[in-house]
Amino acid sequence: MTEPHDPPLEDERSFAGVPDGFDRLWTPHRMAYVTGERPSDEAGEGCPFCAAPDKDDAEGLVVHRGETCFVVMNLFPYNAGHVLVCPYRHVSLYIDLTDEETAEFTALTKTAIRVLQATSNPHGFNLGMNQGAVAGAGVAAHLHQHVIPRWGGDMNFLPIIAQTKALPILLEDARAALVAAWPTDG
Repeated sequence: MTEPHDPPLEDERSFAGVPDGFDRLWTPHRMAYVTGERPSDEAGEGCPFCAAPDKDDAEGLVVHRGETCFVVMNLFPYNAGHVLVCPYRHVSLYIDLTDEETAEFTALTKTAIRVLQATSNPHGFNLGMNQGAVAGAGVAAHLHQHVIPRWGGDMNFLPIIAQTKALPILLEDARAALVAAWPTDG
């Protein structure tokens, strides 16, 4: 921190040359959501859920690959361990899944809950699908189900006043723990 007579540091905002005293958490990757940029509705590289399975597991944040569906870390998690269950096929609605996809989608959701229970002992879960942009889907064109572990007291003031979420573990470390605990039989 600088003294009031010192010039402000490059990353400090000041008023009349006096630092404001606030520390900042920078999240420039979120600017795409602020400016309204959205992933493509088209299947392929523009869709993050079509692109993820084409990458190696660590780069694509893939936790598990099934026959018709896969589990991936949420790049913008609400809580540590927040995963998404996605079909490989580029469909937007739950009712568009085949019976085989629906069965695996459900089984992977149940397994994700069990693995999260084993690795981080949450007190509860939020499960959900936002179908359509009007319903809050960030990637409306490719179906995905959120599996979000929750703990008593996991909320703090940051999301409310700073629109910032403090997560106690890096995505890579959370992914590695889930991969290590994922059952090998599916």
